[in-house]
Amino acid sequence: MLSVQGITQVFGGITALGDVSFSVREGEIKGVIGPNGAGKTTLFNIITGVYRQTAGDVFLEDEKVSFLPPERLARRRMVRTFQNVELFGKMTVLENVMVGLHTKSRSGILSCALKLPGHLREERRVREQAMAWLEFTGIAGHAADTAENLPFGKGRLLEIARAMALEPKIILLDEPAAGLNSRETADLGQLIQKIRSSGVTVVLVEHDMDLVMDICDSILVLNLGRKLAEGTPREIQENPEVITAYLGEG
Repeated sequence: MLSVQGITQVFGGITALGDVSFSVREGEIKGVIGPNGAGKTTLFNIITGVYRQTAGDVFLEDEKVSFLPPERLARRRMVRTFQNVELFGKMTVLENVMVGLHTKSRSGILSCALKLPGHLREERRVREQAMAWLEFTGIAGHAADTAENLPFGKGRLLEIARAMALEPKIILLDEPAAGLNSRETADLGQLIQKIRSSGVTVVLVEHDMDLVMDICDSILVLNLGRKLAEGTPREIQENPEVITAYLGEG
Protein backbone atom coordinates (compact mmCIF):
# COMPACT_ATOMS: atom_id res chain seq x y z
CA MET A 1 0.00 0.00 0.00
CA LEU A 2 2.74 2.47 0.99
CA SER A 3 6.47 2.34 0.28
CA VAL A 4 8.99 4.86 1.62
CA GLN A 5 12.44 4.61 0.05
CA GLY A 6 15.56 6.37 1.29
CA ILE A 7 13.86 9.44 2.75
CA THR A 8 16.33 12.09 3.87
CA GLN A 9 15.38 15.52 5.19
CA VAL A 10 17.93 18.22 5.96
CA PHE A 11 16.97 21.51 7.63
CA GLY A 12 19.72 24.15 7.52
CA GLY A 13 22.51 21.59 7.68
CA ILE A 14 20.80 19.48 10.35
CA THR A 15 19.68 16.02 9.24
CA ALA A 16 16.20 15.40 10.63
CA LEU A 17 15.82 12.11 8.73
CA GLY A 18 18.57 10.02 7.20
CA ASP A 19 17.91 7.34 4.59
CA VAL A 20 14.67 5.99 6.12
CA SER A 21 12.96 3.15 4.24
CA PHE A 22 9.97 1.01 5.15
CA SER A 23 6.74 -0.33 3.69
CA VAL A 24 3.17 -0.79 4.84
CA ARG A 25 1.07 -3.74 3.68
CA GLU A 26 -2.54 -3.28 2.62
CA GLY A 27 -4.88 -3.78 5.58
CA GLU A 28 -2.11 -3.40 8.15
CA ILE A 29 -1.92 -1.25 11.26
CA LYS A 30 1.64 0.08 11.30
CA GLY A 31 3.05 1.90 14.32
CA VAL A 32 5.85 4.47 14.13
CA ILE A 33 7.51 5.09 17.48
CA GLY A 34 10.65 6.69 18.87
CA PRO A 35 11.87 9.17 21.48
CA ASN A 36 11.01 12.85 21.16
CA GLY A 37 12.91 14.41 18.27
CA ALA A 38 13.30 11.10 16.45
CA GLY A 39 11.76 12.51 13.25
CA LYS A 40 8.34 10.82 13.36
CA THR A 41 6.19 13.84 12.50
CA THR A 42 8.73 15.01 9.93
CA LEU A 43 8.36 11.64 8.24
CA PHE A 44 4.56 11.99 8.23
CA ASN A 45 4.84 15.51 6.82
CA ILE A 46 6.94 14.22 3.94
CA ILE A 47 4.66 11.28 3.18
CA THR A 48 1.58 13.53 3.15
CA GLY A 49 3.11 16.34 1.08
CA VAL A 50 3.47 18.98 3.78
CA TYR A 51 7.30 18.95 3.44
CA ARG A 52 9.42 18.38 0.34
CA GLN A 53 12.15 15.87 1.19
CA THR A 54 15.83 16.43 0.40
CA ALA A 55 16.13 12.93 -1.07
CA GLY A 56 14.14 9.71 -1.43
CA ASP A 57 10.74 8.74 -2.77
CA VAL A 58 7.25 7.85 -1.59
CA PHE A 59 5.02 5.38 -3.44
CA LEU A 60 1.29 4.87 -2.89
CA GLU A 61 0.59 1.42 -4.26
CA ASP A 62 2.51 1.48 -7.56
CA GLU A 63 2.33 5.24 -8.10
CA LYS A 64 5.18 7.59 -7.21
CA VAL A 65 3.62 10.38 -5.16
CA SER A 66 6.74 12.23 -4.01
CA PHE A 67 6.22 16.01 -3.83
CA LEU A 68 2.47 15.86 -4.51
CA PRO A 69 0.59 18.42 -2.35
CA PRO A 70 -1.84 17.20 0.32
CA GLU A 71 -4.97 17.98 -1.72
CA ARG A 72 -3.79 15.79 -4.61
CA LEU A 73 -2.90 13.00 -2.20
CA ALA A 74 -6.37 13.28 -0.69
CA ARG A 75 -7.85 12.67 -4.14
CA ARG A 76 -5.69 9.54 -4.26
CA ARG A 77 -7.32 8.60 -0.94
CA MET A 78 -4.36 9.12 1.40
CA VAL A 79 -5.33 11.33 4.35
CA ARG A 80 -3.99 12.25 7.78
CA THR A 81 -4.71 13.83 11.14
CA PHE A 82 -2.39 16.09 13.13
CA GLN A 83 -0.76 16.20 16.57
CA ASN A 84 -2.74 19.33 17.40
CA VAL A 85 -6.45 18.99 16.71
CA GLU A 86 -7.22 21.07 13.60
CA LEU A 87 -10.93 21.93 13.48
CA PHE A 88 -13.11 24.75 12.17
CA GLY A 89 -14.06 25.95 15.64
CA LYS A 90 -17.01 28.17 14.71
CA MET A 91 -18.66 25.50 12.57
CA THR A 92 -20.79 22.67 13.90
CA VAL A 93 -19.45 19.16 14.29
CA LEU A 94 -21.55 18.03 11.33
CA GLU A 95 -20.32 20.92 9.16
CA ASN A 96 -16.72 20.01 9.94
CA VAL A 97 -17.24 16.55 8.48
CA MET A 98 -19.12 17.98 5.51
CA VAL A 99 -16.00 20.01 4.73
CA GLY A 100 -14.13 16.70 4.55
CA LEU A 101 -16.44 15.65 1.74
CA HIS A 102 -15.40 18.54 -0.53
CA THR A 103 -13.68 16.17 -2.98
CA LYS A 104 -17.06 14.54 -3.67
CA SER A 105 -18.81 17.84 -4.42
CA ARG A 106 -19.46 18.88 -8.02
CA SER A 107 -21.64 21.98 -7.58
CA GLY A 108 -20.24 25.26 -8.87
CA ILE A 109 -20.53 28.76 -7.45
CA LEU A 110 -23.61 29.59 -9.55
CA SER A 111 -25.61 26.51 -8.58
CA CYS A 112 -24.76 27.07 -4.90
CA ALA A 113 -25.68 30.76 -5.02
CA LEU A 114 -28.99 30.09 -6.77
CA LYS A 115 -29.70 26.95 -4.72
CA LEU A 116 -30.47 24.95 -7.84
CA PRO A 117 -32.12 21.53 -7.38
CA GLY A 118 -28.89 19.67 -8.25
CA HIS A 119 -26.99 21.54 -5.57
CA LEU A 120 -29.71 20.95 -2.96
CA ARG A 121 -29.70 17.21 -3.71
CA GLU A 122 -25.93 17.10 -3.43
CA GLU A 123 -25.92 19.02 -0.15
CA ARG A 124 -28.50 16.62 1.29
CA ARG A 125 -26.39 13.65 0.21
CA VAL A 126 -23.23 15.16 1.71
CA ARG A 127 -25.05 15.87 4.97
CA GLU A 128 -26.27 12.26 5.18
CA GLN A 129 -22.80 10.90 4.50
CA ALA A 130 -21.26 13.21 7.10
CA MET A 131 -23.78 12.06 9.69
CA ALA A 132 -22.93 8.43 8.92
CA TRP A 133 -19.26 9.11 9.70
CA LEU A 134 -20.19 10.77 12.98
CA GLU A 135 -22.11 7.61 13.86
CA PHE A 136 -19.09 5.51 12.81
CA THR A 137 -16.85 7.37 15.27
CA GLY A 138 -19.47 7.49 18.04
CA ILE A 139 -20.06 11.24 18.21
CA ALA A 140 -23.35 11.60 16.30
CA GLY A 141 -24.94 13.02 19.44
CA HIS A 142 -22.71 16.08 19.11
CA ALA A 143 -23.61 16.82 15.47
CA ALA A 144 -25.23 20.19 16.22
CA ASP A 145 -22.58 21.31 18.74
CA THR A 146 -20.05 23.97 17.83
CA ALA A 147 -16.69 22.28 17.29
CA GLU A 148 -14.80 24.63 19.62
CA ASN A 149 -17.06 23.53 22.51
CA LEU A 150 -16.26 19.83 22.15
CA PRO A 151 -14.28 18.08 24.90
CA PHE A 152 -10.73 17.42 23.73
CA GLY A 153 -11.23 13.69 23.26
CA LYS A 154 -14.33 14.23 21.12
CA GLY A 155 -12.36 16.71 19.02
CA ARG A 156 -9.86 13.94 18.25
CA LEU A 157 -12.72 11.72 17.09
CA LEU A 158 -14.16 14.53 14.97
CA GLU A 159 -10.85 14.96 13.17
CA ILE A 160 -10.79 11.23 12.44
CA ALA A 161 -14.41 11.34 11.23
CA ARG A 162 -13.58 14.18 8.84
CA ALA A 163 -10.59 12.28 7.46
CA MET A 164 -12.62 9.09 7.06
CA ALA A 165 -15.29 11.00 5.14
CA LEU A 166 -12.93 11.00 2.16
CA GLU A 167 -13.17 7.18 2.18
CA PRO A 168 -9.38 6.76 2.23
CA LYS A 169 -7.34 3.72 1.29
CA ILE A 170 -4.81 4.71 3.95
CA ILE A 171 -5.01 7.05 6.93
CA LEU A 172 -2.02 8.41 8.88
CA LEU A 173 -2.77 9.31 12.50
CA ASP A 174 -0.25 11.60 14.23
CA GLU A 175 -0.35 10.94 17.99
CA PRO A 176 -4.11 10.34 18.13
CA ALA A 177 -4.01 9.38 21.83
CA ALA A 178 -2.18 12.54 22.97
CA GLY A 179 -4.16 14.21 25.73
CA LEU A 180 -6.64 11.35 26.14
CA ASN A 181 -7.39 9.56 29.40
CA SER A 182 -7.18 5.78 29.73
CA ARG A 183 -10.86 5.20 28.87
CA GLU A 184 -10.67 7.43 25.81
CA THR A 185 -7.45 5.71 24.71
CA ALA A 186 -9.07 2.29 24.97
CA ASP A 187 -12.04 3.52 22.90
CA LEU A 188 -9.62 4.99 20.36
CA GLY A 189 -7.89 1.63 20.03
CA GLN A 190 -11.22 -0.02 19.25
CA LEU A 191 -12.00 2.69 16.68
CA ILE A 192 -8.65 2.22 14.92
CA GLN A 193 -9.28 -1.52 14.69
CA LYS A 194 -12.77 -0.75 13.36
CA ILE A 195 -11.19 1.49 10.71
CA ARG A 196 -8.89 -1.33 9.66
CA SER A 197 -11.83 -3.75 9.55
CA SER A 198 -13.59 -1.37 7.15
CA GLY A 199 -10.75 -1.92 4.66
CA VAL A 200 -8.53 1.07 5.45
CA THR A 201 -4.79 0.72 6.04
CA VAL A 202 -3.60 2.60 9.15
CA VAL A 203 -0.24 4.15 10.03
CA LEU A 204 0.08 5.86 13.39
CA VAL A 205 2.73 7.81 15.25
CA GLU A 206 2.11 7.28 18.94
CA HIS A 207 3.82 7.56 22.33
CA ASP A 208 1.30 5.40 24.21
CA MET A 209 3.15 2.07 24.12
CA ASP A 210 0.24 0.06 25.52
CA LEU A 211 -1.94 1.23 22.62
CA VAL A 212 0.78 0.56 20.04
CA MET A 213 1.56 -2.91 21.32
CA ASP A 214 -2.14 -3.83 21.56
CA ILE A 215 -3.28 -2.87 18.06
CA CYS A 216 -0.28 -2.74 15.70
CA ASP A 217 0.70 -5.58 13.37
CA SER A 218 4.19 -4.19 12.91
CA ILE A 219 6.22 -1.29 14.30
CA LEU A 220 8.91 1.00 12.90
CA VAL A 221 11.29 2.56 15.45
CA LEU A 222 13.09 5.82 14.68
CA ASN A 223 15.90 7.29 16.74
CA LEU A 224 17.83 10.49 15.98
CA GLY A 225 16.33 10.59 12.51
CA ARG A 226 17.31 7.08 11.49
CA LYS A 227 15.58 3.73 11.35
CA LEU A 228 16.57 1.82 14.46
CA ALA A 229 14.40 -1.30 14.15
CA GLU A 230 11.31 -2.76 12.50
CA GLY A 231 9.30 -5.84 13.39
CA THR A 232 6.36 -7.27 15.29
CA PRO A 233 5.39 -5.82 18.67
CA ARG A 234 7.13 -8.69 20.49
CA GLU A 235 10.30 -8.27 18.43
CA ILE A 236 10.37 -4.57 19.21
CA GLN A 237 9.75 -5.12 22.92
CA GLU A 238 12.70 -7.51 23.08
CA ASN A 239 15.10 -5.52 20.90
CA PRO A 240 18.06 -4.36 23.06
CA GLU A 241 18.76 -1.33 20.85
CA VAL A 242 15.17 -0.14 21.26
CA ILE A 243 15.35 -0.64 25.02
CA THR A 244 18.58 1.39 25.16
CA ALA A 245 17.09 4.20 23.05
CA TYR A 246 14.13 4.54 25.41
CA LEU A 247 15.65 3.71 28.78
CA GLY A 248 19.39 4.37 28.37
CA GLU A 249 22.37 2.12 29.06
CA GLY A 250 22.27 -0.23 32.06
